[in-house]
Amino acid sequence: MDGMNEMQGTYETGSAMWNDYMQSGRPNPGEDIKTTRKHFSKLGLMYFLGTLIIFGVQYLVGYLVDLIKPEWLENPNINLTLSMMSMYLVGIPIMVVLIRLVPAERIEQRHMKGGHFAIAAIMSYALMIVSNVVGLVITLVISLLKGALVNNELAEMTQSVSIPLLFVFTVFCAPFIEEFVFRKLLVDRTIRYGQGVSIIVSGLMFGLFHGNLNQFAYAFSLGMFLAFLYCKTGKLKVTIGIHMIVNFMGTIASALVLNGFDINEMQEALLNDDYYALMEFYSKNFFPMILMASFSICVFGIVIAGLVLFIIALVKRRFTFAPGQVSIPKGKRFLTVFLNVGMLLFSIFWIIQIVQQLLSI
Repeated sequence: MDGMNEMQGTYETGSAMWNDYMQSGRPNPGEDIKTTRKHFSKLGLMYFLGTLIIFGVQYLVGYLVDLIKPEWLENPNINLTLSMMSMYLVGIPIMVVLIRLVPAERIEQRHMKGGHFAIAAIMSYALMIVSNVVGLVITLVISLLKGALVNNELAEMTQSVSIPLLFVFTVFCAPFIEEFVFRKLLVDRTIRYGQGVSIIVSGLMFGLFHGNLNQFAYAFSLGMFLAFLYCKTGKLKVTIGIHMIVNFMGTIASALVLNGFDINEMQEALLNDDYYALMEFYSKNFFPMILMASFSICVFGIVIAGLVLFIIALVKRRFTFAPGQVSIPKGKRFLTVFLNVGMLLFSIFWIIQIVQQLLSI
């Protein structure tokens, strides 16, 4: 009982100190730059080591399967399952254990109304679409410069993998695991340095973790917005729910629409200027084409609505970032947060993966 009372007293004292700090608005200068850099370096190192473990486990599984059942690796469904299961069941749990070695802070939970959740979901989807277009334009420019198309791994996966399997991994598994690793674990360990720092670090590391430029653009921007929502609500279920909606619309819904007809047949008719083949294609795929047009109009409407909501939020100054318990001096934030051993190892590793994807033919 004495131990419990002592723990309760310590908790209440800590809560009182935190409330005093929040009310005063003045950061605690007690932690020096060297200590802060060590914290971020250790955090980056844990994510880097976790990444190496994930790659190692996936390589080992692939190597063993290649020895026993090499034909499995030629099946997109089996190949994806082996890769994802080895990461989710072995690699990620070890990564989580490593990350938890870094001290964390508790974020206060706040209620989010259903209407606000819907607005946030619309804004998230619009942000994903716009930033994805930006990423596609950049990769297109790079494709023109190198004289060959840049591999779009996500597009290839959605076209070759079965819809049920795609749903399991992209709509169910990925949102839960990614939000826990890159929002809960990461933000809880950086929030003491301010919400702005947490949001940028979460978005950047989440974007890099995807390992290709096609996904980096929207994963970075979406990751920052989801980190903002987590900072403001302290509830992971909010970001998981929005992440699930965005992934469903971006992969399953679009895949169902595009799989309704053979788009290569239409492209071939257009390239050959074959009027009769084009008319035959339209007559065979009238309803799928109507569905695709309706889906496109729906996406366009959501994007416009999301952009309008973003503008309104900016005008009303809804995007505010609370200061941290520890303040990093201006002019030294990038040096302190990113230019340390751990963060550099994580960043360089994933930048190399992105460059390899851009240069591969």
